[in-house]
Amino acid sequence: MAIRMDKNKTPKRWMKLDNAAKIFPAAKARKWKALFRLSAELTEDVDLNALELALKSALPRFPGFSLRLRRGLFWYYLEHIDGEPDIKPDGAYPCAFMDFGENKGFMFRVLYYEKRIAVEIFHALTDGTGGLCFLKTLVAEYLRLKYGADIRRGGGILDCGEKPSQDEIEDAYLRHAGSATRTRREPDAFYIKGTDENADFINNIAGIIPVDKAIQRAKEKGVTLTEFLASAMIMAVDGIQRQRVKNQKRLKPVKICLPINLRQFYPTGTLRNFSSYVNIGIDPKLGKYSFDEVLHAVHHHMAIEISEKMIKARFSTNVRSENRKVIRVTPLFIKNSAMKYIYKLVGERKASIGISNLGVVKLPDSMARYVTRMDFIQGRPLKSKLACAVITYNGNLVINFTRIIRESIVERDFFRFLVRLGIPVRIESNQRI
Repeated sequence: MAIRMDKNKTPKRWMKLDNAAKIFPAAKARKWKALFRLSAELTEDVDLNALELALKSALPRFPGFSLRLRRGLFWYYLEHIDGEPDIKPDGAYPCAFMDFGENKGFMFRVLYYEKRIAVEIFHALTDGTGGLCFLKTLVAEYLRLKYGADIRRGGGILDCGEKPSQDEIEDAYLRHAGSATRTRREPDAFYIKGTDENADFINNIAGIIPVDKAIQRAKEKGVTLTEFLASAMIMAVDGIQRQRVKNQKRLKPVKICLPINLRQFYPTGTLRNFSSYVNIGIDPKLGKYSFDEVLHAVHHHMAIEISEKMIKARFSTNVRSENRKVIRVTPLFIKNSAMKYIYKLVGERKASIGISNLGVVKLPDSMARYVTRMDFIQGRPLKSKLACAVITYNGNLVINFTRIIRESIVERDFFRFLVRLGIPVRIESNQRI
């Protein structure tokens, strides 16, 4: 956190956006922001007064959340704001458009509905790991205030009595970037088209799966759970493309974008963005793939891509681009146009759909007794029309699809494929009739 002076010589705390965050303010549109949602389902209805006190207690522990977006001459930057956003009742669908001005400048919001506490966050603030830490800490404070629960801190649950460390707000990309880079060039992927939804409605379909069943099938195939899910998604999307495109020469690659948590490679306590991604898939022009062939391709491609050197070269490319002198001195309005174009060209066109897997959420027993379910949901997608987010808690693998077209063909074929593999799936939806 740095200090600058405004016109009245009043000290104001401000911070640069991290390397990954810079694309999101530029890419945002009038009715779109890169949001994601995390929620916890409790055993009893939420007490709004207790939740407001919990937010007031927890937010100072997360200085990287008490920020508003400001426009500078060369870059956007983040400026500290006091207070808290108003807590509001949850809406009809997740990740509705967020107007920062109507949210007191905050780029996150806290929502509640019956037994559910949810946070929705603009990706410029943090990634899924940082967001999960915030939700877990907020819920822990709520349970302490509401029930007097004595919850052990650690494991992503912060002690709100401690002062934040500088490490928690560092731009870890800058510290760990190297000199080697990689090209961003790769062929465009096939993506699903459909009938656009009206009135900005977002469809949400969740599949709830006993995680032990899914892990068992993945182990039988010798792959990880993420590789297994990605391969099943490739099979579903590949089947849809073959139904729609009869000429094999016109088939496009089917690729899944998989975010990678960089904290597994580099020591950092940052609660800001620190993730990269890989696009994994097949080229259907080469012929029709069996599930085992897709699993083999995904598993070995992942082994190559998710290595420290390959991952480092990928995010170092972005860091080196940011640090070029000509980029630093280019006015923001020109940067905005360029980054918006790059995001549309590279950000979503290179994958058919993304699968964000936050992994297994573990809570101490004193907290878990009050929390029955966790959900992770990606916000409104753009080019791909669909997004998929995965989280595991309390023995359940919860797979949430968000979609801005009316047709649910991808979710239907994906879940049917899992059922044919002997994995039971329970479906929930906010689908309008």
